[in-house]
Amino acid sequence: MTAAPRGAPRTLVVRLDSAGDVLLAGPAVRAVAAGSSEVTVLCGPSGEAAARLLPGVDRVRVYHAPWVSLAAPAVEPADVAELVDRLAADRYDRALVLASQHQSPLPAALLLKLAGVEWVGADSEHYPGSLLQLRHRRAPYRHEAAAALDLAGAAGFALPPGDFGELRVRRPPDTTALTGAEPYLVVHPGAAVPARTWSAERATRAVAALAAAGHRVVVTGGPGEAELTRRVAGRHALDLGGRTALPELAGVLSGARAVIAGNTGPAHLAAAVRTPVISLFAPVVRVDRWLPYRVPHLLLGRQDAPCAGTRARECPVAGHPCLDSITDEEVLAAVDRLIVGGPPCDSIGRKASA
Repeated sequence: MTAAPRGAPRTLVVRLDSAGDVLLAGPAVRAVAAGSSEVTVLCGPSGEAAARLLPGVDRVRVYHAPWVSLAAPAVEPADVAELVDRLAADRYDRALVLASQHQSPLPAALLLKLAGVEWVGADSEHYPGSLLQLRHRRAPYRHEAAAALDLAGAAGFALPPGDFGELRVRRPPDTTALTGAEPYLVVHPGAAVPARTWSAERATRAVAALAAAGHRVVVTGGPGEAELTRRVAGRHALDLGGRTALPELAGVLSGARAVIAGNTGPAHLAAAVRTPVISLFAPVVRVDRWLPYRVPHLLLGRQDAPCAGTRARECPVAGHPCLDSITDEEVLAAVDRLIVGGPPCDSIGRKASA
């Protein structure tokens, strides 16, 4: 990382939601780091491990914001006061609040003002009064990573020379002891939002088809997904469910020939370690904002399914047709196209088919 100029500000970057969202903030964080003497990321509990993987981050602060997650805690005045006091003691010169288009940055901006942060910037569609010194407007249809970088640029922060704005994480550990040395594919069947990935039954059939086609398959998942990964792996794949924290998962993904995952954090982690991704993309959210960023990828999923644009967490359509209707032949063709050759990226919004 290029050294910041003398007199550079101490900057806080706020991204309060999921691990995937924090990973997508990475290019913006690096731009901020290039122009700051110190960078702190304020994130939610689910984003903490990802924040600690980002290059350019000096410190991580954690706050479970009542206005972000669907399982958000009740508002506790003591918790708010503790956060404000902690941020005030840190004495930040500037802050950027990163949030998705459907979220408001203004609750966070209010707390930053209470903490004495004089300059705050954010994308905001709502009138911010005195809460924002930079009220930036997000360009239509921008990818989340690009939109965050746009905001950083509007605040005067630029990527250093030689940094092209791709996703990055700190060097992951060697996980050969977990995976074995032979080439493998990763299937990550879980997601915090069930509508955004295959059903367990469909993932199980896909793993069996991949194995029958001669691929060695590794199934990954978090601590709460061990039952799911055991079922999906069956007798056809290596089950690593619950055996990898985020740094180790990054190592497993970096060693894979390709990763098959829904629109979830591990897909963005795969992009950050430069592994090609087959994206099982349910159209409940816009594909142009959330696809794997600047890494070879192919899109599978029926983007014209009835659930399109609903932001549904549980599939509202019987049979989960947007993803469970993907055939084994489509999966195998996508794997061959990514690891053997062909155009590196499918057109956004279309499926890769045999």
